[in-house]
Amino acid sequence: MRASEAQQSVPHIAVLLPWVQDRALNAAFEQGLAARGWIDGRNVRVDYRFAINSTDKTKAAIGELVARPPDAVVAATSATVAALQKAMPTVPIVFVPLYEPVAQGFVQSLAHPGGNATGLTMPPATIGGKWLELLLEMAPALARIAYMCNTSNPGPVEPYAAVEAAARNYAVEVVLASVHSATDIETVITTLAKRSGGGLIVPPDGYLLKHNELIIELAAREKLPAIYGFAVFAERGGLAAYGAKLSEQVRQSGVYVGRILRGEKPADLPVEQPSRYELVINLTAAKALGLTIPQSLLLEADRVIE
Repeated sequence: MRASEAQQSVPHIAVLLPWVQDRALNAAFEQGLAARGWIDGRNVRVDYRFAINSTDKTKAAIGELVARPPDAVVAATSATVAALQKAMPTVPIVFVPLYEPVAQGFVQSLAHPGGNATGLTMPPATIGGKWLELLLEMAPALARIAYMCNTSNPGPVEPYAAVEAAARNYAVEVVLASVHSATDIETVITTLAKRSGGGLIVPPDGYLLKHNELIIELAAREKLPAIYGFAVFAERGGLAAYGAKLSEQVRQSGVYVGRILRGEKPADLPVEQPSRYELVINLTAAKALGLTIPQSLLLEADRVIE
């Protein structure tokens, strides 16, 4: 068999991600595949597509896949999953992670997906109250908190109701700050900083993850305490993060793809909800903000970055 024929004979997986390349997450996905006996470059071919974070990019990527359908697709935004299901209704899809996949119509139920998609979910919307509580524990002087997200994606908006409910127990004002561009992000953060007592909640959102460096830089420049839904924000200089461990979810998506390649169907693979949460605190960022993190919170943290 010629090399070209051998390459065509191995299963092909397309991975469509909204963020820029992250080698640690790539490795986590491939560890999940390996757990089911699949090794990229040996008996499976993984085709990564990064920065799939706009309608045009999604349409172009899916157009290429329709021409030569893969054996499975991994996707990480609601818009991408919706477009994939419309364009390739029979190709197995594993999503990682999405908000409310039942409500969005991607699966019939978490226990019995019933169609061509399964995967992993974001934390339940009630996590919004925890973000507010943690932020106020670290920065008790806050008076106004902006919940910043891309409202064109309904998922990240969901936890805001829990933030509002929790705010009633504290003397703080919360506002929903909608952003759709880098300019919007800068406007929200700089406006919030014009008065003292401002803070920021940034939920898990593929669009905001794309702009993580900008958000971290602006929050630091404007001296705004912020808590994030993805750990990478705290790892790269943000104050703190609390949420599901993304690397574990990405790894599990690899396990699911591996099972599908062995003959199992997405319809029969239950959608998995987060089972482990992590709190990451960046002490360097806290010091720059003039904050003293309570010892009780440091003991609660899964990771403390110094």
